Amino acid sequence: MDDRPGCLGGFFRLFALKWIFDWLQDNVGFGRGGCTGIGCGSILLIVFLFMLCGIIFGTNWFDFGF
Repeated sequence: MDDRPGCLGGFFRLFALKWIFDWLQDNVGFGRGGCTGIGCGSILLIVFLFMLCGIIFGTNWFDFGF
C-alpha cells in the first residue's frame, strides 16, 4: 500500500508551510532580535528548508486523488 500523499495534498502542505513560515518570520524572524548569535530567522529558515524537502521528495506528484 502506498501511503504517500498525492499532488493536491502536496500543494496544500506547501501552502500551509508557506503560511506558517511567513507568520513566524513576521513575529520572531529576521530583525526581531536573536535567540542566539545567529538569530531566530536563520534557525527557522534551516528548519523550514528541511520540511520543504520532505514535502517535495515525499509526495507522489502524479497521484491526483481520482
